[in-house]
Amino acid sequence: MDPPPGIPVTSKEGMYVLDLLAETGMLDCKPIDTPSEQNHKLGLYPDQVPTDKKRYQRLVGKLIYLAHTRPDIAYAVSVVSQFMHAPSEDHMAAVTRILRYLKVTPGKGLMFSKYGHTDVEGYTDADWAGSATDRRSTSGYFTFVGGNLVTWRSKKQKVVSRSSAEAEYRGMAHGVCELLWLRRLLRDLGFGPKKPMDLYCDNKAAIAIAHNPVQHDRTKHVEVDRNFIKEKLDAEIVSFPFISYEYQLADVLTKVVSTSIFHNSLDKLGMRDIFAPT
Repeated sequence: MDPPPGIPVTSKEGMYVLDLLAETGMLDCKPIDTPSEQNHKLGLYPDQVPTDKKRYQRLVGKLIYLAHTRPDIAYAVSVVSQFMHAPSEDHMAAVTRILRYLKVTPGKGLMFSKYGHTDVEGYTDADWAGSATDRRSTSGYFTFVGGNLVTWRSKKQKVVSRSSAEAEYRGMAHGVCELLWLRRLLRDLGFGPKKPMDLYCDNKAAIAIAHNPVQHDRTKHVEVDRNFIKEKLDAEIVSFPFISYEYQLADVLTKVVSTSIFHNSLDKLGMRDIFAPT
């Protein structure tokens, strides 16, 4: 069911997208349904053909700015931003695909609606060893206040994770930090959460590690994150409900999903197109 009428926040962003398409000569380009190609193998390879570095950096910089209000392109932009120092024609093609996606969605943005509560919750996910270059994982999270999406992030992890549980657990730590920041902010505004904040995760092993006080050999390499998360869990500041992968909204921040899953997730995130016919 669609949310109640809210406030569109996309008018300026829509003009920014149209100006960007005009600047790049892509106003008449063929649109595409998703910003990234499934099963892409973008990386740094010895035989790659270089492209115009300054132009690439300028375009990606503009897309990074746009991604601050467009969670639908957050993952795609995080990928292309990893090759700013040595972009290739394949990387430029990935940037062009993002622009082709924006062509069909210039007015897409977040719709803030009133749901009658101020609950704080989040979704966290990680794509284990997803990078074709260095096998590092990508983690991402969405956070909601009062049923509305307020913050998100998609970022490659700094170290190589030795298991999917480790990758998910590191992603959980980032999500907990974001929820704690929101909790402090809301308390300063007089709207502090009155119950534990839910952080939904689709990895049972990572959730089990969070609840288990015993230090296993397999978790020593994430000991700092483990103690940090357990402390917040014991204080009943956060909780970690399990969620099935088909309801995991954060998937779109860590990997390229199918077109149907992608658009279904955007709808659940509260993204609407102000230019779409009513």
